[in-house]
Amino acid sequence: MGAHGYPGRRGAPRWSPVAVALIVFGVFFAGFGFERVTGTPMTRWLPGADRHSVRDHPPMGASDPVSLNIPALNLQAAVHDVGLSEDGTIEVPELNRHNEAGWYVASPSPGENGPAVIVGHVDTRTGPSVFHQAGTLHPGAQIQVRRMDGSVAVFEVTSVEQFDKSSLPVDRVYADFSRPGLRLITCGGRWVGGSTGYADNVVVFAALVDAQDG
Repeated sequence: MGAHGYPGRRGAPRWSPVAVALIVFGVFFAGFGFERVTGTPMTRWLPGADRHSVRDHPPMGASDPVSLNIPALNLQAAVHDVGLSEDGTIEVPELNRHNEAGWYVASPSPGENGPAVIVGHVDTRTGPSVFHQAGTLHPGAQIQVRRMDGSVAVFEVTSVEQFDKSSLPVDRVYADFSRPGLRLITCGGRWVGGSTGYADNVVVFAALVDAQDG
């Protein structure tokens, strides 16, 4: 899937003002409207700035992600490209690929400087999906992203937070280019139906702590 006219992903921040404004009003309006009411387990939320400090690792070169592994969740999943949907929001994996995650191609590749964005369904009408347990992660948990060049970018969770879709902290989620980071984004909170689906977004913030050669 292409970026549908979005700026190229190989330069300085790729988030245009128009794109940021669209994201504020809901990342997953269309895609998550098909999800069930089960929601993400909300066992612990850590609001505010990232609370868990880690030692930053130098940025890696560009290389597209192909899979991710989260040992704490016993989760291994393929990662494929996603772009923008017709309404200007970030696409989500098609429902027949709901157990895969989608890397937003206009964001940095995992390991590059800035926030790499990977999205996924929390559930569908048939049951849990790839990020159903993302809200149960704790600071210190590892997320390993294998890249096309064979290398593995290792991230450490710094916080897991829940935001109303109308008040997502866009700068913090999408525009922090102070370090190589990762954002896993899914849905949660109340089911409101319609084009919105769930009322909230669940965001896992993580920082690069290691790089393993292929």
